[in-house]
Amino acid sequence: MDLPRWLTPLPDAAQQRALDTWAIEQHAIPAQTLMERAGAALAEACAEVAPSGRIVVVCGHGNNGGDGQVAARLLRAQLREVEVVEAGSAAAAALPALLHGAAAVIDALLGTGFVGKPREPVAEAIAAINGARRADAALRVLACDVPSGVDASTGEVSAAAVVADLTVSFHAAKPGLWIAPGKSHAGDVRVVDIGIPDAGQPVVPQIGLIAAEVGDAIPRRGPDSNKFSSGSVLVVGGSAAFSGAPVLAALGATRAGAGYVTVAAPASAVPMIAAKVLEVMVTAFPDDPESGPRRGSSRIAVQRADRAQAMVLGPGLGRLAATQKFARDVAAHAKLPLVLDADGLIAHATDDGLEQLARRSDPTVLTPHSGELARLLGISSAEVDAKRLEHVRAAAARAGSVVVLKGDDTLVAEPGGAVAISRGGAPALATAGTGDVLAGVLGAFLAKGVEPFTAACAAVLIHVRAGVLAADTVGLEGVIASDVIGALPRVRAERRPALAGEL
Repeated sequence: MDLPRWLTPLPDAAQQRALDTWAIEQHAIPAQTLMERAGAALAEACAEVAPSGRIVVVCGHGNNGGDGQVAARLLRAQLREVEVVEAGSAAAAALPALLHGAAAVIDALLGTGFVGKPREPVAEAIAAINGARRADAALRVLACDVPSGVDASTGEVSAAAVVADLTVSFHAAKPGLWIAPGKSHAGDVRVVDIGIPDAGQPVVPQIGLIAAEVGDAIPRRGPDSNKFSSGSVLVVGGSAAFSGAPVLAALGATRAGAGYVTVAAPASAVPMIAAKVLEVMVTAFPDDPESGPRRGSSRIAVQRADRAQAMVLGPGLGRLAATQKFARDVAAHAKLPLVLDADGLIAHATDDGLEQLARRSDPTVLTPHSGELARLLGISSAEVDAKRLEHVRAAAARAGSVVVLKGDDTLVAEPGGAVAISRGGAPALATAGTGDVLAGVLGAFLAKGVEPFTAACAAVLIHVRAGVLAADTVGLEGVIASDVIGALPRVRAERRPALAGEL
């Protein structure tokens, strides 16, 4: 699919090579000119972050090293003291000593084409740079296009990789700068124009960074709106032990703009849930507190969806065997867009759980964290964390659904392979219950008739922004999920939710 206008394209390594070749061959831009422009941008950034002091430029043997050599030449022209060290040279043995007391180091070892594990002598140079950074907090580390050791296309880090304070990326940022674990190595990301034309480009990136414009896709209430046209959401969840999760999802949906929200919960949990909400309807299906939903409960829950336009299934349901069967039955038979979250996801961690979801006739959006996605795929959470892009795409393809892999780098994948990445930057969301809030926001947007991939991306962006506003209001360490819910109306009131560091 072509990326929507609200995704900033992130070309992978092969696509960036194709763009470079196209600019050189079709637009007669000499390769040396592109290198000079890249090196000039790198030198400018270095002079900005380290306006005085000695600079060390560590170069590899490819184009990345060439960019570093240009930067060194231009910095010397500014009368800066610059040491250039080529990996594998005799001088490389002295790199730790050269880095001692330096103001900045430019990592120009490995470029966007790197995959796998760095080999010697590059691995030794990476270790020296990271060791110097740990030893001297004042040392500024700049990466040329991508930190060495990070896969520019995926964010994977197979061994050691440079940890940068700033990455200067040429023409466009690369996916690996925004996807963990690569994101944690990139520092601030600065994209610079090196003269590759925008019009007529021969590549179509399938990965993009979510921009604020996605908020424009969410309908707003007007003079003719009513509670049902604003979106009706049914939250199916809760249990005697976990009554808060469906409440948070329901209130998230309400504050995100849904006009009518109902919680369908086990009868044993209804009194606790009803006591926590005023504006949300609560309805019961029969259960046994010890063994879970009774026979026929799934049919009742599906019937409750007749007047709803979207369902959120899973928050607080619990993991009893009968509960998991209930969740699978509801997902299979509910004839409306579905957000599958929390225990609803775990219920589908079976050999063919994802394939069962693919057989649904209506759209489905899954919202796992890495542990939940690992269970769905039958692998470890460490494997998911190491290759987040690969695994979120695999899950989306198998489930025939949009998958939202939560994290600071939340990834939204659709079955055809397109992926949207959140900028993140909301550490306040690292608290219990915020995932339930996100599920509710997403349910509200689906209930408004928004296409699932767009709805998921908008929900992620607005959720992040609400986390930022909540932290501004109560302080980062004190944010709880209810604070995020309280911030949602302010974010929805913004025509374009502000984002820090937009490209």
